[in-house]
Amino acid sequence: MKRRSFLKVVGSGLGAGAWKGVSPGEANSAEPGDAAGMPRRTLGRTGLEVSIVGFPALSLVHEEQDVCTAAVRDALDGGVNFFDVAASYGRGDAEIKLGNALKGVDRDRYYLANKTRLRDKEGARKELELSLERAHTDYFDLYQLHCLIQKEEVEEAMGPGGAMETLLEAREEGKARFLGFSAHSTRAALDVMSRFRFDTVMFPINFIEFFTMGFGKQVLELAAEQGAAVLAIKPMCRGAWPEGMERTRRWWYRPIEDRDEVDLAMRFTLSQPGVVSGFPPAFLDLAAKAFAAGRAYQPATEEEWERLRELAADCESIFHRVEKQVSRHEAAPPAHWPDSPHEGCCGQYYV
Repeated sequence: MKRRSFLKVVGSGLGAGAWKGVSPGEANSAEPGDAAGMPRRTLGRTGLEVSIVGFPALSLVHEEQDVCTAAVRDALDGGVNFFDVAASYGRGDAEIKLGNALKGVDRDRYYLANKTRLRDKEGARKELELSLERAHTDYFDLYQLHCLIQKEEVEEAMGPGGAMETLLEAREEGKARFLGFSAHSTRAALDVMSRFRFDTVMFPINFIEFFTMGFGKQVLELAAEQGAAVLAIKPMCRGAWPEGMERTRRWWYRPIEDRDEVDLAMRFTLSQPGVVSGFPPAFLDLAAKAFAAGRAYQPATEEEWERLRELAADCESIFHRVEKQVSRHEAAPPAHWPDSPHEGCCGQYYV
């Protein structure tokens, strides 16, 4: 694609408006329908009605295929119709297991989202075709740029000659119905949104980051201006592991495990205006708790808001250091988050 044509396609003007924050009285509560007790919301301008809690297919890398298939089918029967995966999860293991688990299921019963971590057009194209093969499908309902952090990543992905060209071609070819991205820094999210009006924005939205440093507010604001649906990740994050605490799981942040706190955390995230669906941590037992919280969802109350604010006061942000480094244009350290699925590139197990 020529540079002039490419820039014409991806260019977009931004609307005006000031983010006023959110309070329990303004909480996100509209639900167009539900299935098996799981509420559904419209995925922005796509018109798709998706479950307010999505299935985190990264969780499948921990289990054998029979367990994965049972978990996927149980989720479907429980009203979950939105599945998120990425080519880099387990070096394709998650894609393979999810694809096998969904074999024989009517394609109209679920929506499938996938992501590419590659930044160049050619690499992203090869990854897209392999992902379609692994998923046993002709198309993805949503295809996304994966885990943008640094400004340089946005520059490369948006091209010309970047992965965005593959996303646009995939949409033209019917291999991707809608386009989105995931990001782990505010600067990367705002930068890529200034270049293209994506259908979805996947970003960490949870009470720890929100109350400790307002992380996510600017992204929610711009998504609202652009009419993009927000897909919340890390909704059950309780911040960094405290020094000296025994880790209950080999995971890069401390997940919320208590059932009551899971309900509170999910209610907070799903109450944020613009948030359509939330994806729990990559463990099947925690996903099951999140699904239960989704089926019982009600907007967070003022009392719950204050309780979460108190909980957040004793927790440490997992994004504060990266936010500072990116804002200062500092070079990234060898590892942002030990044991993170987003470290490195496709050669690592989780990515």
